[in-house]
Amino acid sequence: MNSASIKKLKEIVGENNVLDNPADLYVYGSDSSVHEARPNVVVRPQNTEQVQAIMRYANSERIPVIPRGSGSGMCGQVVPVRGGIVLDMKAMNRILEINPQDGYCRVEPGVVDDDLNKALKPYGVFYPPTPASSVVATVGGEIANNASGGRSVKYGAARDATLAVKVVLANGELLSFGSTTRVSASGYQLEKLMVGSEGTLAVIVEASLRFVPIPKLRCLGSAKFNKLSEAGDAIADIMGSGCQPSMLELIDKIAIIAVNKANNLGLPEVEAILLYEADGMAKEMIDVEIGKIQDICKKHKGFDLESSYEAKERARIWAGRAKLFPSLSKYDESLASTSLADDMAVPFSKMAECADKIHEIADKYGLVMTAYGHCGAGCMHTKILMDTDKEISWENARSAVSEIYDFVRSVGGTTSAEHGIGMSKAAAFKKEKAASLELMRAIKKAFDPNNILNPGKLMDGPDDWVEETTLRYQSS
Repeated sequence: MNSASIKKLKEIVGENNVLDNPADLYVYGSDSSVHEARPNVVVRPQNTEQVQAIMRYANSERIPVIPRGSGSGMCGQVVPVRGGIVLDMKAMNRILEINPQDGYCRVEPGVVDDDLNKALKPYGVFYPPTPASSVVATVGGEIANNASGGRSVKYGAARDATLAVKVVLANGELLSFGSTTRVSASGYQLEKLMVGSEGTLAVIVEASLRFVPIPKLRCLGSAKFNKLSEAGDAIADIMGSGCQPSMLELIDKIAIIAVNKANNLGLPEVEAILLYEADGMAKEMIDVEIGKIQDICKKHKGFDLESSYEAKERARIWAGRAKLFPSLSKYDESLASTSLADDMAVPFSKMAECADKIHEIADKYGLVMTAYGHCGAGCMHTKILMDTDKEISWENARSAVSEIYDFVRSVGGTTSAEHGIGMSKAAAFKKEKAASLELMRAIKKAFDPNNILNPGKLMDGPDDWVEETTLRYQSS
């Protein structure tokens, strides 16, 4: 990009909303993944009309545009691998409408998840995806990655909450997809196509979202297990029994040790802990649900079961899971926690086998890997803890990631449950979706003929994330 392009962008959004100094470009060159690449410029639109003008100019000049929320993605989705414009959407953060009668709200893409739920609370409703990063994650980013969280087992992911969107195409055209009705059989559901598209098809500038009533009561419980496989078998049994937990989470021993070291929680360092929650409006019904879950845990040798409706006690029980992700680097301070094969999904019946396979592969390659996640939704999270200063660590991690995804595909699983593909998982994603990659590329071309929207991601991501991308670590 040249000075004339920078000048033009300043004319569109104002001088203060165009950033091109090295410090800003460095900050916007990475997300929460292992990847980095500098943009040529960062542009902060304030409204839809500015987004349209930016896209019209970028398309005419064939300049890449990468829409970005808060940068909390873990797979390199917003890393500008081909330079160009990072389109920071956080300033478009208005809540446009809350309609309790029809059960939806309209928001701009820069609205933060927690801020939206604070605004919805007086109406007795909430927006359900709530990922762990909800304190910073924006609605636009959640839709673009089909984000979800702990309560997705009952309330679904961003796709289930997205009723309609307004988007700006690569050529600057503004289109509306979907409707605010709860059901629709009116042709292709293009609003759902935007979910999980990772900014490769259009720029989301508005979304209409379904909300649900806040349950009157929540009861949270836990069970300990001396074998990871027993916890996995309990998960499959719970989900196959007709129970409807609002949350079902797994934490393995490595994660337990890490949160104890980081937070001095004093959790028993057993092989696995299951956390389970039931919610609703009637205590009698919740008690029945919790009782069923506890009986199943006992059947699979779960012990030290506890549960509580009290907020303070629920916070105590939940503390280990809440603090897990930032605590992992404390497991061994000579190792860094990296997001690589971090959120595959497998059938419930394969949860135990998958957890064991993760540890087996980690041992094979001299790595430390944890197994945890929203197991009630079939989501298995991992993190690879390794010495990132050593080239051999990256080689071993590459081999381990490949084997994990080979296993996931072999049992009918999928590459990503909620974190998306970006670059880190592109190789596994392309193996899984080999038969439909050309169709995906055709869809991309129909929306974005000049391939300016977030190029080099998803089906066009790297086959080798170690050799073909720049890592935010130095190896020797």
